[in-house]
Parts: sequence; structure tokens; C-alpha cells
Amino acid sequence: IILFTWVGIAMVTPAADPELSGDSSCDSEDEDELPDVQKDNKDLLDRPPEFWHIQRLVKYLKWCNRTVTVDVLCLLMDCHLTQEACQISIVDTGGLEILLNLLDTDDLPCKYGSLRILRLISTNIAVRKAIRKTGGIPTIVNVLRSPNKDLKCLAAETIANVARSGSARNAVRHYAGIKRLVSLMEGVKEKRRANQLSESERLKQVEVARCGALGLWSCSKSTKNKKAMRKAGVIPLLAELLKSDHEDILIPVVGTLQECASEPTFRLAIRSMGMIEDLVRNLKKDNMELKMQCASCLFKCCEDREARDLVRIHDGLQPLLDLLQYPEDKEMLAAATGAIWKCSLSQKNVVFLQQSDTLATMVRMLETEPEDVRINLVGAIAACAAASGANRRVICENNGIQLLIAQLASTNRHLLVNSTQAIGVMASDKGSMTAIEEADGVRLLWSLLKNPHPEVQASAARAICPCIAHHRDAGEMVRSFVGGMELVVHLLGSATHEQVLSAVCALVAQIGTDEENLAIITDLRVVHRLALLTRNHNNIEMSDSFRACLASAIGTCCQCGDNREVFGRERVIPNLVTFLRSPNPDVHSPAAFALRQLSESPHNCVSMHNQGVVNVLMKLVASQDDELQKDCAVCISNIRRLAMCSEKYRQK
Repeated sequence: IILFTWVGIAMVTPAADPELSGDSSCDSEDEDELPDVQKDNKDLLDRPPEFWHIQRLVKYLKWCNRTVTVDVLCLLMDCHLTQEACQISIVDTGGLEILLNLLDTDDLPCKYGSLRILRLISTNIAVRKAIRKTGGIPTIVNVLRSPNKDLKCLAAETIANVARSGSARNAVRHYAGIKRLVSLMEGVKEKRRANQLSESERLKQVEVARCGALGLWSCSKSTKNKKAMRKAGVIPLLAELLKSDHEDILIPVVGTLQECASEPTFRLAIRSMGMIEDLVRNLKKDNMELKMQCASCLFKCCEDREARDLVRIHDGLQPLLDLLQYPEDKEMLAAATGAIWKCSLSQKNVVFLQQSDTLATMVRMLETEPEDVRINLVGAIAACAAASGANRRVICENNGIQLLIAQLASTNRHLLVNSTQAIGVMASDKGSMTAIEEADGVRLLWSLLKNPHPEVQASAARAICPCIAHHRDAGEMVRSFVGGMELVVHLLGSATHEQVLSAVCALVAQIGTDEENLAIITDLRVVHRLALLTRNHNNIEMSDSFRACLASAIGTCCQCGDNREVFGRERVIPNLVTFLRSPNPDVHSPAAFALRQLSESPHNCVSMHNQGVVNVLMKLVASQDDELQKDCAVCISNIRRLAMCSEKYRQK
């Protein structure tokens, strides 16, 4: 027996690399800011006897020979290393550094024992942080080069535990850990060789792939890691493993897919390589964890219309609805309702939901489910309500209006966005509008215009528009909200988000349909604010939707006093003519409407003629849109009438 000490082994040191500071992932439990493990005298008195036993064993590790080292590692494995006190004991006595140093040796039993311990204690947050600070990640990643499959499995599982923070995931990528984890899964491609393996060898191959998938699952929470995984060729490997019958490997494979499905390139690959069908097939299995991961993956994949259609084609809607039968499993409900929400964005899928009577169930679930589930439920309800009047009646009959309005008391922006969208859709029915008013829903929507989140402001403004349009006395209702119109006009000058400005412009156009309210917002200088927006004084990227809403607001505001002349002096006409030349036909109608209203002023007609608007209007007269034809014709007529009057005057 060769005797030696571990003093000569190079101690691992913290890695200081500039690349490791970037791309801190959007992980739910960011451990980088957690405090270090600190010893407290009072806590030390409460430690179990095994805590002190572990400390004595660690002291033997520092100076013992190979044989004793292996024995001590075995004794440590017999301790309750899943208990926090035992895990912290190893860190406190410097045992973590010794375990990491053992990985740099060529002694297989020592490396094996060390990794088994590291795999267990790395479930502790404080231990994971200590491993990162000690610079142990490159040492563990380096074990993945070993030809020994057991060592590679243990190293991959340890990485799966450690890589729960952004800095650890960055370190794994920096030290080429992503590529090595992907290589663990490559054995699944060698089908010809797999047929020559014994049953135990095939199971070992599956276990290696499972551990590699576990490591990638943790690492895939980082955007840069997803890109590195794609470059390493992980997609075809995941597609192959997704067809496996081993549920133990399916769970980390689907988990990795659902993390990567947030990227459009991965979603395209999932659709094109037939993985949607495999996800639906695995969704029908009995394993609850696998069901949940499949539903979560479909939740993200169904952002795209093609994926939603594939889920329906492969009969995946009913298995998703069946998951609603597990109210005690909230993670399952969140995944299932999320997938149902995204699937309901397609009309044909909504028809299936109608036939299965799911809508009433989802409405009733709003009373009892937690916030993350209600976000998805309200999104699905909004999509179903937009599909047909029959669905809106079902929502009303199940007390849905009151339940939707109750969600407006939340502070969660995602729930507020979905709730306001649902209420806005419901307001298109007069019966629903009455219920919304009785529940004080319009006032609550108006108060959300003060919300700090732009998405909430924009969604609330859009929801108020149908409430005004379908109210029996909309003008009086708007005036009843003290400071409401002042807030709307203020947003036109203060908001910097394109969606907010677009929605507020649409709201201004709706408010302006009442003569008295139009006079009020005119006094609040709405004309000046709208004119500034046409000149894009905030340097906001103007979408076609924004241009359409802005033109509609200008056209509506022209119908009060001398607003037409004021708009002309504010030089809005050149910009409106530019809107009219947009390739998007949705902009043409509101722009033509605004120009028609402005053409009632002779000075504006001169400006329009100078901008060459007549030729553009003549082309649009041939449109199939009757309103657009009429607006263009009236505008041309007004310009022509002024020209004829001017000609007659010169002849005199």
C-alpha cells in the first residue's frame, strides 16, 4: 500500500473571470445574494452529536493515508448528510475543500466517495454558495471527462444541484460544462451499438443520459446557456430521449425542454421535429411529475399558433382538461391552466372547450385557486369570451363578472393585465356592461391608469373603451370620475411607453364621442398633446397600431370649436399624410377620417394640397372599405371646393 498525505494536492481557489459575472439568469431562487454561513455560539450548543462526530472525521481526512481516507469517506456516507447541521459541519471544518481536492487525484475510490458526499450536501443552499466561492465548479466539471460512467453521473448530479444560481450556471458554461453534459446524452444516438449491449449496460447508458439531462435542466435557466446547448447539438438528443419509455429520464428531458421553450428557436425545433406529439403522449402517462412538466412545456410552446393546432390534432386538449381534476396539486394546476390558456387563443380549440363545458369550471375556480393559477384561468376566460357571445353568457351565469372584477384588487401585474382584458371583452355585451357598472368595475379600471406598470395602464385603457361605447349614458359616467379626464390627458404627455400611448389615444377617441366631454378635454389642452405625438417628440417607435389610434383621436377632437384650425397650426397634416402612405391598410381609415375632419378648415385644405394628398386619396377611393371611400371622397371634395372658390375669386 502506497502511503501519502493530501498536503501536496493543489488547493482549489475561487475563480475570478470576467465572463462569470454576466448573464445572471432569471432564476426564481437567486442564491448569489445569500449571506455566508456564520457560526453562532448559541446555535453551536443546539447542534446534534453527529455534528461533532463529522468534525472529527474531517480532521482525519487532512493527514491520513489512502486507506484511511477511503474508510473516513465511507463513515461520512453513513452519517445523516441530508440534515442541514451535518452538511454545515463539513463546511465549517474545511471538509469541503478537502472533498474538492480529492477530485483532482487519480484515485478512483476517493473520487467516487467524495462525489457521493458532494452530491448529497450540495442540496444545501449555503454549501452550494461555498462551492462557488471556493472555485469548486471547474473541478467538478473536469470530472465529466472521466471515462468512468459512475463518476460522470455523480458529477452531473452535483452540477444539477450547484447550478441553481446565475453565477454557477455561468461558471459551468465558461468551463465547457455544457458541451460535456450534452455529450453524456449522445449514447442514445448509437442504436446499432445499443442492440449489442447487455440489459445492465443499456440501463447504465440510460442513467448517464438521465444525469446529463438533470445537469442541463439546471443550466437551462440561463439564456446564454440555452444558446450554448443549441450549438452543442442538444435538440436532436432531447427529441430522441423524448421517445424513451423510462420515466426517470423523461422528467429531466421534458424539464429541460420546458426551460428552453421560452426561446423561439427551440419552439420551432420542438414543432418541426415532432416533439409536440411526444409531449402529448407523455402527458397521458400516470406519472404526475411527468404530466406537470409536459403541461408546462406545452404552456410555453403554445405561444405559437402552429403548436396550438398540433396539440389539438394530436388529441392533447382532453388530457390537459383532465389535469384540472387535481385541485390539491397547485403546481400541476398552474401548468395545466397555462397550457389551456394558450391553447384557447385558437378558435378551434375554444370550440372544443365549449363542448366539454370547461368554461364554467374555470370561472368557479377563480374563487379558490392561488394567484399563479388565477392568472392563467383569467387569460383562458378572456380568450373564450372573445370567441362568442354564448361563452360570455356562460361567464355571466356563473357569477364571472364579479369574480373578474375581484381580481382587480390584486397587485400582480400579470393578473391585472389578464383581468382587464377579460372585463373589456365582457363589456361588449350590454347585459354584462350593466353588471360591470353595478360592481363598480369601471371605476376600478380607471384607477389602474395610475398603476406603475405600463402593461397594466395600457390594458386598463383598452378595457375602458368598450365600457364607454356600450354604456347607456357614457358621457355622464365619464364625468362622474373626478380627475378621470385630467389623468387621461396627463398620460398623453407623460407616458413614454408606446402601448400606453396607443391605448390612451383610443380612449381619448372614445371619450370625445360625447360633446361635453370633448369640450372638457379640449380645455385640458388635449389638442396640443396629440399634435406633439404626431411629431414623435419622445422619440418613441411608432407602430401602425399607435398611428391608427392617434389619427382616430385627432379626427374625433376636430369636432369641437376651432380645434381643426389649432391642429393645422400645430402642423399635424404632413404627419397624417405620411400615415396615409403606410403599407398597412389598418392605418388608412383613421388617417383618412382625421384628414376629412381637418379639411373642413380652408387653411388645412391648402396645407393638404401642398403635401400632395389628393393623389394618395384618389388611389384609396378604390378601396373596398366603404367608410374609407367616403372619408377620402369628402376630403377630396372639400379640397376641390376650395380650389374652385379660389379660381372664381381670381377670375373676378
